[in-house]
Amino acid sequence: MRYLVKSLKFTAAASLLVFAAGATFAQEIKLGYVVGTLANQYNVATARGFEAAAKEAGVQTVVLDPQGSVEKQTIAIDQLLAQQVDGVAFLPLDSILAQSYVDKIDAAGIPAISIAGQVGDPTKVDLRDVYRRLVALVSTDDVRAGEVAGELAATMLPPGRKAKIAVVEGAPGYAVLELRSQGFKNALDAAGANYEIVASQPTDWTPEKGEAVCKNFLATTSDIDLIFSQADDMAIGCARAIKAAHSSAKLVATGGGSKLGNDAIAAGEIDASVCTQPAFLGRLLFQELFKAATNKDTLKARFVTYDLTPITKDNLAECPPEW
Repeated sequence: MRYLVKSLKFTAAASLLVFAAGATFAQEIKLGYVVGTLANQYNVATARGFEAAAKEAGVQTVVLDPQGSVEKQTIAIDQLLAQQVDGVAFLPLDSILAQSYVDKIDAAGIPAISIAGQVGDPTKVDLRDVYRRLVALVSTDDVRAGEVAGELAATMLPPGRKAKIAVVEGAPGYAVLELRSQGFKNALDAAGANYEIVASQPTDWTPEKGEAVCKNFLATTSDIDLIFSQADDMAIGCARAIKAAHSSAKLVATGGGSKLGNDAIAAGEIDASVCTQPAFLGRLLFQELFKAATNKDTLKARFVTYDLTPITKDNLAECPPEW
């Protein structure tokens, strides 16, 4: 059986756990977090939320940056195990390889939690079917995020003909690529949209690469009707490419909620996005990891998430930027 936990806000639950355990005991706990890369501001926000919640609770943390390298992430996991931390969290760079991390951590008797990335093959396993040896997956529901973007996109497609859509993907290896695209297509199909995906290309999550990819899309297919970006960062660059090409293509993103992304929506450069909360996820990550580190009977294979909000120029105030 799998368990879903939906958190609408971060409460003082972790602090209450610390109080119950005793402040001195809390100071003896050390929790480790291996991010994907601190070159990505979304990842930075998750680490900031994690460390802030830990500091408030008086718990020690070790945050390691593998710089986007799968090899370095593997080494970082081993480093945390060698330091005998009481809990290990990581943002998986390779969702399939991540299973071996969890197996190794669990075999050492230490709780493991994945944040913002599925453990297992996303083409074979449902997002909410959390890997059994993982304590929890703390994540935006990326299928739902794609669906919200698809619902927004469906209202922007031209009537009476087949619309041409291009997809700006994130970096290869991340499970969210498959999940966000899956949700996006699900929503378009549910809306009865008449469309075809004319191009889809990976990036490195940066605005610069987003701009280059969209420039290529528009040079190859000048009459694209809509571009779906799997994150705000690439959409920011894509907006520049659309403007330079004098294109009328609509631009819809997910993974939104950054200051630059919100500013681009306010300026009309991005038509819509989906609000995500990486700093909030980092706080939830601490809460769940501390709980598991101090209670060996904590249930495993739980999916911890929160509600998602579509954002346009009209409701930006509902999504204050976290990075």
